[in-house]
Amino acid sequence: MHHNTTRAGLFGRTTRGHTVLTISGELDIATAAALRDRITAVLDDTALPVNIDLSGVSFCDASGLTMLLTVRRRANAYGLTVALVGLRPNVRKLLRITGLDQAFPIYSTLAQAAFSRVDTHDPAAA
Repeated sequence: MHHNTTRAGLFGRTTRGHTVLTISGELDIATAAALRDRITAVLDDTALPVNIDLSGVSFCDASGLTMLLTVRRRANAYGLTVALVGLRPNVRKLLRITGLDQAFPIYSTLAQAAFSRVDTHDPAAA
């Protein structure tokens, strides 16, 4: 039996004027609630656009999708945007089938996301 700490990981950093959250492992019913809580805590402390790097996510179920939508709603309440980055084919297909690929900006790489998502409200970005 797996424990949540070994099934999914979360690493956060600030780079190029963005908050980058990297999730690895499985995004499912066993891990989604803990990840949601950790990510919303980060959202409470940032004013930067958020890129969620999912390139290390090997599996995602409905609980994972719900977690992503909850994070998006929380970010939007703060006036922040959330983009998804580095989707593996199985995760991209799940988002497409459910229509959630329309709910998030999606980028192939973090560099592409950073370049495409310059915050026009940030005087330093001008």
